[in-house]
Order: sequence, then structure tokens, then C-alpha cells
Amino acid sequence: MAQIIEISDLSHPDVEVYTRLTEAQLRNRLRPEEGLFIAESPKVIHVALDAGYEPISLLTERKHVDGQAADVIARCGDIPVYTCSFEQLTELTGYHLARGVLCAMRRPALPSVEEVCRDGRRIVVLDTIADATNIGAIFRSAAALGMDGVLLTPTCCDPLIRRAVRVSMGTVCQIPWTYLTDDSYLNWPQPAITYLHTLGYKIAAMALSDNSISLDDPLLAAEERLAIVMGTEGDGLADKVIRACDYTVRIPMHHGVDSLNVAAASAVAFWELRGR
Repeated sequence: MAQIIEISDLSHPDVEVYTRLTEAQLRNRLRPEEGLFIAESPKVIHVALDAGYEPISLLTERKHVDGQAADVIARCGDIPVYTCSFEQLTELTGYHLARGVLCAMRRPALPSVEEVCRDGRRIVVLDTIADATNIGAIFRSAAALGMDGVLLTPTCCDPLIRRAVRVSMGTVCQIPWTYLTDDSYLNWPQPAITYLHTLGYKIAAMALSDNSISLDDPLLAAEERLAIVMGTEGDGLADKVIRACDYTVRIPMHHGVDSLNVAAASAVAFWELRGR
């Protein structure tokens, strides 16, 4: 049974995971097995619990203990449930948290690249995408539109930082993902692309280029396995990445618009290229 613990202010030492620890401290790179992340709202927390993520504690507005948070609390066993006022919770989050529930959860061990890609037909490679909102939105589109996994270069934003988890609506807990590392066979771009080729994938770079093909080209739909590479928000993909890929792909545009935000472009690409 849950331990309901009333706190008078957010300086209480037992809630420092919500109030004082930075995202880097939550990640705990020196001891990854001790890393945590924060999930917000009952919906996101339920998604994470359904995916097997381990809850450590809850922080919720007092009135939600027997209301919005009740189902979450019932699923989380005997972990501590800290309660505070609406004003305190708003101060903590920096905005009106309509459903007033936060959950500290254990970070899982990440799968290998081979495990993410082994059984998939369509995967996504995110290269140097630094904005948490974009990362969260891309994960949500990837899960909704039939992508089988996500690979991230080491310079991408962490998918489990608070804003990315919130924007993704918890889908970062549903779709398999991991990082391409800096070791010899997974260094990005060429060694990693060569490795994906050994797994049967052709690689499609989403980029504006004179020799690009249209997103609706039948060649792409005919590929049994395809990795879709999305680039950084400002400059897109580097030339060396584009040269290493099998296809360069553009989204047809109208009215003089030359590009879309990477999150919007990903949704269009995932829908058109999804494995049918």
C-alpha cells in the first residue's frame, strides 16, 4: 500500500529528485543503473507502467490522491507518494499542471542497435536533433505511424528528459530506441550505415538536394527495410551523411516553402514510408 507523505514545502529533502536534480544528475552517467527520469500526468505514467518501467516515487497535488492520481497510486505498490498544494506544484513545474501528478521512474537498460533493428522494417535515425520538443514530437509520430525503432546519434537530446517525455505523451517508453555509440562499428555516419546495411536496411536521407527523389517515389515503398535519417533543426544533414546514404529524399513543397520543421517533416515521411 502506498505511503502518503504530506510535505509543507518543496525544499523537503525527499523530493529533491523533482526539485533540485538537473537532467544530467537524473541521468547519472557515472552509474546508469541508478538513473531516473520524470513522467508527468496520469496518462503518461500509465503508458510507462504498461511498458514495464519501474516507479520510484510520486508527487501529486493533495486533492488528486483520491482523484486523478488514484489509479496511478493503486498500480505503484508501496512507493512513497508525496503531496503538496496546487501552488507548490505549479511553482515546481513552471506551468499549470492540470492533472497534477509527477512520477520518478527508473531508467531502463538500453537495448543494442541490433536488438532495435533486428525485427523491424522501418526505423528512424535522428542525427544531432537537440530540441526536446522536437524529439518528443518525433517519437510520438514514430510510434503512431508505424516505425519499428529509433536510433539517435550521441549529440541528440535525451528522449527521457522531462519535456521530451511530456511532448511524446509517453511514447518514448513504447517504441524501442537506443544510441549509436562512438565505437568502431557504430560511429556515425559511415561505420553505422555499413552496419545497418549488413542488417538489410537501405538508408534514406531526408534532405534538400538537386539529386533527391520525391518522398512518394515507388522505389522507397518497395524497399523491404528502410532507415529514415532526419537531421538537425537548423542545418539539416551534413554532406558526408547524405553522401553515405542510399537515397536522398525530399518532401514536395508548394507556395515557395522550402522546408518543414523536423518534427512536422518526420510525421509526413513516416506516414508515406511506413511499412505496409
